[in-house]
Amino acid sequence: MPTGHELRLMYHRTPLPEDVAYVANVRPIKADLGDPATLPPAVTGADVIVHFAGRLFAPRPERFLPETNTWWFSNLLTAALQAQVGRIILISFPHVEGPTSVTQPATGRLDRHPISVHARTRLEEERLLLERTEDTGTSPVILRLGMIYGRGILMIEAARWLARRRLLCVWREPTVFQLLSTADFLRAVETAIFKPGVRGIYHVGDEQPVTLQRFLDEACRVWGYQRPVRIPFSMIYTAAWLCECVARIARTPSPLTRDFVRLGRVSHWGDTRRARKELIPELVYPTLETGLSTL
Repeated sequence: MPTGHELRLMYHRTPLPEDVAYVANVRPIKADLGDPATLPPAVTGADVIVHFAGRLFAPRPERFLPETNTWWFSNLLTAALQAQVGRIILISFPHVEGPTSVTQPATGRLDRHPISVHARTRLEEERLLLERTEDTGTSPVILRLGMIYGRGILMIEAARWLARRRLLCVWREPTVFQLLSTADFLRAVETAIFKPGVRGIYHVGDEQPVTLQRFLDEACRVWGYQRPVRIPFSMIYTAAWLCECVARIARTPSPLTRDFVRLGRVSHWGDTRRARKELIPELVYPTLETGLSTL
């Protein structure tokens, strides 16, 4: 972050890593989105809030996501509005509009009905943010991001782990994805924080349509591993069900869930023209080929 700006990082149970917590302009704040009483110290006096908290790798997300994605965000929103925070940035994704394509991209609609609970509850967060900030001094900003890739990204590292053990598989049917490098993601968020007049929904991603299958093939080539095996979607869906069953019995995280598989299978593409005009006119890594070195 630029010198002179304090960065508050909210955490729940797990403290921040020392190399982050002890940076000069970082102030760790312990709070619980499920407990509204803990939130005022985290938001009072803040100029901007960037929200991307969520819960992954837990079985049966349809049972908890309506609470953790929607009501917990509503708690944060209430506290932020009471504290008169100037801008709230919600990190979202184009899947909230359901299947989209290069010829029929996501454009900022809020009336869709996506098949996955992850997407439905995130869409409800978007609606809450826009509705509750209307006629207030708080500017709502929604960044619908393509699939973020780069070193240290959780899903990318999980794919690398599986590929190293020759366990990485993908369904056969092509799924079109819009990508976004970590570097360009950070630039978009920084601009959304500091640039005056930013407001509303922005789709941020690169301009080269690729399939999930091709992305994984290229990633494995860069890593030096065998490309992922193509198998029927039904086998992957069954594997996700088995993961959830084991996780429920053992009370452990589930590395795969059926809802997450449903989300990942949806082709998506967002109309980035507004983001190009108002946030980041040029990308550091505009194509997969230019960004492969970041893996």
